[in-house]
Amino acid sequence: MKDKIHPTYYHDATVTCGCGNTFVTGSTQKDLHTEVCSNCHPLYTGKQKVMDTQGRVDRFKRLKEKSSAKVTARLSTKKAKAKTKK
Repeated sequence: MKDKIHPTYYHDATVTCGCGNTFVTGSTQKDLHTEVCSNCHPLYTGKQKVMDTQGRVDRFKRLKEKSSAKVTARLSTKKAKAKTKK
C-alpha cells in the first residue's frame, strides 16, 4: 500500500440524526449527519411514517386515480360496443 494517500480514520466520529439521537462510530469524517437512524426508522420502531419529499406521494395518488379512471372508461366503452353488436 502507498503511504500518505489514505484519509485519516477517526475512531470517535460522532453521528447526529435528524431526530436528535447521537452515537459514536468509526469514520473518515469527524462529524456525520443523517436523516434516519435506528431510533426513528419505521422498520425498527414499528411506527409507520410517510416521508413525503416534494409532494411525491400526492403525485403518485393522482396518477393512480387518473389511470384507474382511464381503465374504467375503456371498459365501459368496450361493454357499450359489445351490446350494440348483438
